[in-house]
Amino acid sequence: MPSQIKPTHSIEIKELLQFADRHISVKKNKFIFQEGMDAEELYIILSGKIQISKITADGRELSLRICGENDIFGELTLFTSSPKFLLSAKAIENAEIVAVKKDVIEREIFNNSALAFEFMKWMSDHFRKTQTKFRDLVLNGKKGALYSTLIRMTNSYGVQKNDGILIDLPLTNQELANFCGTSRESTNRILNELKKESVISINKGKIVIHDLQFLKDEIGCENCPAVYCNIE
Repeated sequence: MPSQIKPTHSIEIKELLQFADRHISVKKNKFIFQEGMDAEELYIILSGKIQISKITADGRELSLRICGENDIFGELTLFTSSPKFLLSAKAIENAEIVAVKKDVIEREIFNNSALAFEFMKWMSDHFRKTQTKFRDLVLNGKKGALYSTLIRMTNSYGVQKNDGILIDLPLTNQELANFCGTSRESTNRILNELKKESVISINKGKIVIHDLQFLKDEIGCENCPAVYCNIE
């Protein structure tokens, strides 16, 4: 089991690994859990990427975030009785994760004030990210929702190239649409418009942003810190 943790995480998160009681290998496109299932564990990612999503009332999938190495997911069930998962978690690439019993983490939070403080900060950041994302989806319409998602993806997976910023995450148009709460057809149309205007280009499923400022200007971007403006 890896002993090193990304510097963006507190050393307190590293301590949770010692309480892991189950190692799970997950194949790409397989669910770890789905909303409505009994929730008895939280999960820590050792490698790979996990997509967290919600199925809307009309049956569409709304992708909320992508979790990577050393991230925790399944946290919304803490301190609730007879909890059910509120969201679904699916591997978008082969992943290795460990599970920690919910009651074990709750006990440690009660007994370890430093860990409790880190969890409070971490969950507060997640709530702020979620609020800003839903604000963008509600206020900016379909086109603005896609622009906002592309901006967030540059902060999470952007790699600076000579001709722009490569979003180093292969996504189908349907997967991209799921992040925007729109249909694949609408996403295709808007992407084609952006390509015609040379704002973006697409090569082998990866998007290069050539004019990031155009996207920001179109939605009145407030230039929030990247720690909040991302899809992680």
